[in-house]
Amino acid sequence: MMSDKKKLEQNQREEPMGFMTKVIVTGFVGGVLWSLIGYFAYMFSFTEISPNVVLQPWALGDWKKGWLGHIISVILLGLFGIGAALIYAAILKKFQQFWIGIVYGIALWGLVFFLLNPMFPSIKTVGELTLDTNVTNVCLYILFGVFVGYSISFEHNEMQHQNQHSKQQSQSSK
Repeated sequence: MMSDKKKLEQNQREEPMGFMTKVIVTGFVGGVLWSLIGYFAYMFSFTEISPNVVLQPWALGDWKKGWLGHIISVILLGLFGIGAALIYAAILKKFQQFWIGIVYGIALWGLVFFLLNPMFPSIKTVGELTLDTNVTNVCLYILFGVFVGYSISFEHNEMQHQNQHSKQQSQSSK
């Protein structure tokens, strides 16, 4: 009877997610969340750029301008978010200040709108875009950077704190 109770699902402990798993989930959620908000900003004319612009260099046909194109582009931006989160985790995870995420978001915006701009022929240069579009997109990238950066830094800090606490407990029990 007692062995049956131990086997019950509600009595089992879940293994905590590893740090890299959390980084990947954070990047995907951040990419999807902020691209959806970017899509709403596009729908309400805050920006001239729709998230489905990411499909233009690779996909042929008008389907990319419809609902399927929007869904695929949001998922694709989630995958790009994973890449951005992994880069942040590799380089900047030790910094706990939120302004590092702001700088990271601005750097990502600069990368996309200055260096990668030639890949997207339908996107005008930053100087040709409206002020509303530029401000909206910079803000979206900053919010993505803060979301990803602060989440990853927090998880890294928590993991470090738990490791220190575990070491102190094991040393005190000896």
